[in-house]
Amino acid sequence: MIRFDQVGKRYTGGQEALRGVSFRLEAGEMAFLTGHSGAGKSTLLKLVALLEYPSYGQVFVNGRNVTRLGRRRIPQFRRQLGLIFQDYKLLHDRTVFDNVALPLVIAGYRHQDIQRRVRAALDKVGLLGKERRYPIMLSGGEQQRVGIARAVVHKPPLLLADEPTGNLDPVLSAEIMELFRQFNAVGVTVLIASHDLDLIRRLRCRILTLEQGRLVDDTMPKVA
Repeated sequence: MIRFDQVGKRYTGGQEALRGVSFRLEAGEMAFLTGHSGAGKSTLLKLVALLEYPSYGQVFVNGRNVTRLGRRRIPQFRRQLGLIFQDYKLLHDRTVFDNVALPLVIAGYRHQDIQRRVRAALDKVGLLGKERRYPIMLSGGEQQRVGIARAVVHKPPLLLADEPTGNLDPVLSAEIMELFRQFNAVGVTVLIASHDLDLIRRLRCRILTLEQGRLVDDTMPKVA
């Protein structure tokens, strides 16, 4: 599903965020990306989502070399992704329903399909019944659930999450991670950037560790 082949990212001014990173994440896998602040976690996810391009090396997603993808084809490519952010990135002047529906509206889904899919996504994250509320009326954990519902409403095969529990307490963090487990259990590939090592280790998933832009460890979960 995802393959990095000696990928690097160098920003203006000479800062090297990633240095010769290579790894492969198979379809249906769930893995965590960890490391110190500034290690390159967010940059790596941005390269997968084509929010940025690598300075060198090649990135493959679902068998396609996305480093060669023209900018006009990026919107279509991103329809196979679900993106989840630490700061939620919700539209505060739109209702919960409208926030979740946005990817479907952009993709041109019919009104009836939008209604059905949005309600199903909100039900999955435990927010059915709150679709007419505005984000400011929700707790931080609920806002993150709205972000997750928006990311999965179009049923993408790949979910990318950048510090999705960074603003949440341990109980809410565990609940959010359980949602990712549930999506992975039905075949969705999941890659999560997180610095919460205690929570990560309890989930017994593959862990990719970055240090100063380099991939320094790739640990598979131990069999119980």
